[in-house]
Amino acid sequence: MSNTPTLVGQQSDSLREAFGIAIAKVADNDPQIIVLDADVAGGTGAHNFRSSHPDRFVQCGIAEQNMVSVAAGMAHSGFKPFVTTFAVFMLRGLEQIRLSVAYSNKNVKLIASHPGLDVGPDGASAQCLEDIACMRSLPGMVVLSPCDALEVEAATKALANYDGPAYMRTGRSPCPSVYVSEPEFVIGKGKVLNSGDDITLISCGVTTHRALYAAKALEEIGISTRVIHMPSIKPIDKELIWQASVETKAIISCEDHNIYGGLGSAVAEVLSERPNAPLTRLGVNDVIGCSGEPDELAAKYGIDADGIFKSAKSVYEELLSHNDK
Repeated sequence: MSNTPTLVGQQSDSLREAFGIAIAKVADNDPQIIVLDADVAGGTGAHNFRSSHPDRFVQCGIAEQNMVSVAAGMAHSGFKPFVTTFAVFMLRGLEQIRLSVAYSNKNVKLIASHPGLDVGPDGASAQCLEDIACMRSLPGMVVLSPCDALEVEAATKALANYDGPAYMRTGRSPCPSVYVSEPEFVIGKGKVLNSGDDITLISCGVTTHRALYAAKALEEIGISTRVIHMPSIKPIDKELIWQASVETKAIISCEDHNIYGGLGSAVAEVLSERPNAPLTRLGVNDVIGCSGEPDELAAKYGIDADGIFKSAKSVYEELLSHNDK
């Protein structure tokens, strides 16, 4: 199948550049698309749009609150504004996002690069580990976190055709390709990337390729592992989660985000409606991040492939011990 996930070849592209290239392409056929920048176009990938569509690129300067308000006004006038900045800076405009975008149900797309520990050596002040929680709590706000450059392109196209407020994470660092070709992207749907019957790993964003590595290692020691990539955190694919809770013995969520309010919380909310399998949430455990390379930080907080492997192995062994009693 053309959209079969793979890690073969280890091609690496940053999700931020993938977004910038994708939105420039989409805008070729959609004159209503506008991109707004807060003086960080070189870091968000928006420089690609600035080069190809300078007449539709709006430089707002370091004034994120104003940028969001300007975007809401543009949406009210019939345009399709894409607001771009780093995730931690996007939260500066949270009040305006809440009132001018979510409350008013405006067709504004918020695209945040540099989320989570992926920011790396910029340290705790720049590592936005709360954005999914903030955006997920806003009524009507779609929240997305694609896993590689190809899926970012597909998600960008989907957002351009979606009428309503939405937030999408991209990423700072190069990220291995999960797909061999551009996948179909449907808001509200997840994807099973690896089949398994013992445990399920549910991941999003840059953590998905790590979950796939962990699944391979788990299978080598006899633990059949299902990997569900959940790029749409809100709305979330309830049926896929419920199915996994019935067909596997445990579920582990994996995310580059605080365990409170993010993907793990969204999965827990779904499972609370139909409890079948225990859930373990892996993520940044309610602490402030620190400076370091992204892979080093992922290892420190237990969300690298080895950390996911160890946690999954521990959960599975605990299940076996309970069954033996």
